[in-house]
Amino acid sequence: MSRVAVIVPAAGRSSRFGGIEKKPFLGLDGRPVWQRACELFWTRDDVSKVYLVIAPDDRADFRSRFGGVIAFANAEVVDGGAERFESVANALARVPESVEFVAVHDAVRPLGTERLVSAVFAAAREHGAAMPAVPVADTLKRVDPATSRITGTVPRAGLWQAQTPQVFRRDWLAEAYARRAELGPAITDDAQLVEAAGHPVTVVPGSPTNFKITTKDDFELAELILKARSAAKAAERPAVGFGGEAEW
Repeated sequence: MSRVAVIVPAAGRSSRFGGIEKKPFLGLDGRPVWQRACELFWTRDDVSKVYLVIAPDDRADFRSRFGGVIAFANAEVVDGGAERFESVANALARVPESVEFVAVHDAVRPLGTERLVSAVFAAAREHGAAMPAVPVADTLKRVDPATSRITGTVPRAGLWQAQTPQVFRRDWLAEAYARRAELGPAITDDAQLVEAAGHPVTVVPGSPTNFKITTKDDFELAELILKARSAAKAAERPAVGFGGEAEW
């Protein structure tokens, strides 16, 4: 089976979130957000390594707080750049050419599932590039930023909201990054960059819970979802003891 290297950018400034702590480093129901995102991958047999990209200014603090976690994980910490594309490029340069596929996953998207990751990996192996997405369900309005007035309604037919992990043949992604200046600085994500380089990207149905934590409301919702999942798992366990299903 083709192995996948996973790049997890966590070098952003978290400017929209606010607060002293950056989003990836916040504790989310007992574990930092970045760790929950990485755990989706670093225990998988088909993952060669997870490359966690952090800002150089955060490296000393990260090592003191989380060095023990990284030491026992299939992961490597990489210095990020001034923008997200530079951070991914730094990690991509570390991936051996023998690794056929590369996934890029947001460090602040911690609620993915093993089933979703497996589906995206399988689609990428079949088609060369794949990503999860969900159909847009809400009505979309175009708004004038100066007046906050609606200027039009955008038809949502055929529109999907992109998620991660986005998975690509390594040679396709490397080619797209090498041509980034030519392809255009306005490109906002890796799938768009690979598309601009002429390679099709297949969509796999994503999940509404696989959202990106951008605001404090997102963070609170993520905690509620994790607590609900924990409660559901606890309810599935057989009772142990007198009167239970597993007595001794």
